[in-house]
Amino acid sequence: MSKILSQKIKVALVQLAGSTPDKAYNLQRATSLVEKAVRDQPETKLVVLPECFNSPYAVDKFRQYSEVIGPEGESYKALSQLAQKLKIVLVGGSIPELEPKTNNVYNTCMVFNEQGKLIGTHRKAHLFDIDIPNGITFKESDTLTAGDKSTVIQCEYGKFGVGICYDMRFPELAMQAVRQGAFAMVYPGAFNTVTGPLHWKLLARARAVDNQVYTLLCSPARNTDSNYHAYGHSMVVNPRGDVLVEAGEGEEIVYAELDPAEIEQFRAGVPITKQRRFDIYPDVNGTK
Repeated sequence: MSKILSQKIKVALVQLAGSTPDKAYNLQRATSLVEKAVRDQPETKLVVLPECFNSPYAVDKFRQYSEVIGPEGESYKALSQLAQKLKIVLVGGSIPELEPKTNNVYNTCMVFNEQGKLIGTHRKAHLFDIDIPNGITFKESDTLTAGDKSTVIQCEYGKFGVGICYDMRFPELAMQAVRQGAFAMVYPGAFNTVTGPLHWKLLARARAVDNQVYTLLCSPARNTDSNYHAYGHSMVVNPRGDVLVEAGEGEEIVYAELDPAEIEQFRAGVPITKQRRFDIYPDVNGTK
């Protein structure tokens, strides 16, 4: 069996207490903690930031904080330089992206390689429009436009899929990525204190077990002074569904090792990848 992950790699999830009204501060704080992650554990190869790490997570703020993705963008420059300096694959959480041709705003993740090159983007495909009685009401579609594709990133170590927060509730994105050879699904996310305790860990384990890959969830730290209270609890789950590491609520960096043998051994023992019945149900593989 050929390895879908070329080697063991150390990953770091940066549970950042950013998302303040000061974008420059948010970028500086993210830079500082990513540098700390690699300084403290120099073997780290892949680092993940949270959803909307550079801006407040608020429907009425997304357009105000949006920027065009390109070399002149503040967040693009900061992340590109950081990935190049530290020689890491950097999954840049997400930022509000302005598309100048349409004036649409997207919730977008940028991924940079060890040379600081942008190797992929993912626009949040499923917008967080919910109304839980006595819980929370939030409607991203008031200001955001949904992305229209699934995303698989090719990096030095193999392929991984990317989803953003609410995308995790829809298993098809993970299925597509894994059928294309992904070793992990990476989800920058900002579940709240209502939905987080209900489903954050459950969904992480489900996506891992469904597809026999690693899942990486990176949340902002909880800030009770803001209007939106993130759940925290960034975590890495292995292909068996075991939680390898889980953060608390506050600002924290957590690490885990991804091992190709873990994927291969569990798939050999429980060979669902060879037992699918596409004569009964359709294959969701492919991209739009």
